[in-house]
Amino acid sequence: MPTTLHPPLTLNRYPSRADEWSLHDGGTMILQSLAGLPAFLVYFCTGLVAIVAYLSVYTRITPYNEFQLIRDNEPAAAIALGLSLLGFVAPLVSAIAHSANVLDCLIWAMIALVVQVIVFFLVKVPVPNLSARIAAGELAPAIWLGLSSLAAGLLNAACMIY
Repeated sequence: MPTTLHPPLTLNRYPSRADEWSLHDGGTMILQSLAGLPAFLVYFCTGLVAIVAYLSVYTRITPYNEFQLIRDNEPAAAIALGLSLLGFVAPLVSAIAHSANVLDCLIWAMIALVVQVIVFFLVKVPVPNLSARIAAGELAPAIWLGLSSLAAGLLNAACMIY
C-alpha cells in the first residue's frame, strides 16, 4: 500500500484546536458539546419564567384583555403586545448573556419589566385614550406603543452590557 503525505482526516472547528475536534474522538467531542447543556437549560427555563411573569404583569396593567382581543383576531392588540414582548426579551437576552448567575439575571429581568411598565404609561401622555384606541382596533396607537416598547427595550439591553 502506498504511503500518503496527507495527515489523517480531521474536522477542525478552529485550526488552533485541531486536537479537540477530530473524527478519532467523536465521543469526546459530543460530551464536550453537551457539557454546557445544564447551564443552557437553567438559563432557558429562567428566560421562559421571566417571559411568563412579564406577560402576566403587563396584561394586568393594561385596561383591556390582550389575549381575548388576539383570540378575536384584533391585529392592534397583537402588534402592541408582540412588540412590547420583544422590548422585554431584548434586555432579557442581554441579561442572560452578561449576568454573573441566575439571580443576577432575574434581577435584571425585573428591571427590564419595570422599564416596560414605565414605557406603557409614558407613551400614553402624547396619545390620549391609547388603551381604548388599541382595544377598538386602531393600528396607529398600537404601533406607537409597540415600537416605543421595543425602542426602550433595545436601549435597556445596550445599557446592560457591563
